[in-house]
Amino acid sequence: MEINPRFLEDSDFVAELELCHLRLMKDGDLDWFMMIPKVEGAREWIDLSAQQQIQLTKEIDLVSRKLKSVNSGKINIGSLGNVVSDLHIHVLSREVGDRAWPGPIWGTKSLKQYSPDRLVFWKKEFNS
Repeated sequence: MEINPRFLEDSDFVAELELCHLRLMKDGDLDWFMMIPKVEGAREWIDLSAQQQIQLTKEIDLVSRKLKSVNSGKINIGSLGNVVSDLHIHVLSREVGDRAWPGPIWGTKSLKQYSPDRLVFWKKEFNS
């Protein structure tokens, strides 16, 4: 399955899950994951079979729990698809006082430089 070039530009590879490619957004402020189901042509949740929907829910749970184990903030999960219509799920940890709090984070710019150290950390977390 080919990954949309915008996803490749905006994120780094973390791990292969059973259903999804797991990627870390290049955001210096937040731990922000993008999950891309490995289902050709999927644009909507309903394009997945019932079993794939169940597996996606399990993988969202896994990513959310790992994220919560190292972040104290509120876990946000979203699938907007307004910029890139390929099915993808965002899982991120928001903090009171972050750059957009309490408003939506979508479309805002990171205040800090993205650190590859976060990528190294998350690769260890998901591949150990």
